[in-house]
Amino acid sequence: MAKSVAVIGAGLMGSGIAQVAAQAGWQVTLRDLDDAATARGVDGIRKSLDRFAAKGTISADDAEAALSRITPTTELEAAAEADVVIEAVFERLDVKQGVFRELDRICKPEAVLGTNTSAIPITQIAAVTERPECVVGTHFFSPVPMMKLCELVRGHRTSDETLAVARSFAEEIGKTCIVVNRDIAGFVTTRLISALVVEAVKLVESGVVSPEDLDTACKLGFGHAMGPLATTDLTGVDILMHATKNIYTDTGDPKFFPPELLQRMVSAGELGRKSGKGFYEYR
Repeated sequence: MAKSVAVIGAGLMGSGIAQVAAQAGWQVTLRDLDDAATARGVDGIRKSLDRFAAKGTISADDAEAALSRITPTTELEAAAEADVVIEAVFERLDVKQGVFRELDRICKPEAVLGTNTSAIPITQIAAVTERPECVVGTHFFSPVPMMKLCELVRGHRTSDETLAVARSFAEEIGKTCIVVNRDIAGFVTTRLISALVVEAVKLVESGVVSPEDLDTACKLGFGHAMGPLATTDLTGVDILMHATKNIYTDTGDPKFFPPELLQRMVSAGELGRKSGKGFYEYR
């Protein structure tokens, strides 16, 4: 397989995907809307690689080599020759569909088009293209350089060949894959964490338990590495709220409707680690 990947979106997820692909020897095109966004993405990758080098996980030479394989750009047309394209833009259907309409026009016919969505049905994203068989969900986890899981999601018309190429790519860059055979909203992992987070927030909101004690219960009682509220702060309170809303809209199941506390936190800008305050405070 040729080793050329275009990552669309240089935010936390896109830059993480670009980093692990570059570390695995892939030539990476990292695209965002403006030079400031791509510069932030590359700077984040540089800092991450430097941390790995400082810990002795990789050599300084390997870190520099990985960085040299990443080409930042603001031109979507730079994805034209990529064998694999991973979209990692804002988690909203209309935004993703806009990107995929353009990718359908730009990318070569045999390119695999992956979407790093955590909750939006792949079929809805693929429907705006003339090649839905080439579109697949490639749901990576944050922080991408540390988290080993990649959730591969079939759309209604995703081909076996597309799924096989996506799996080969994900495994080559160090991920372990699970396959979701039907693209229900939320897939497997987001559906599970959303149900847990909604119930956790309700328990805190009603004064039953503190955030600290709820997370401690999940860590010590269930063996979770992080409690659901700490996980929400890490992922982004707004991201989790949008995910639960997407699942609720698709299913009508009230257990996924975001609680008032979650909505108020987003309105107040209490988005978790990235804003300095969520269910916990961060300095």
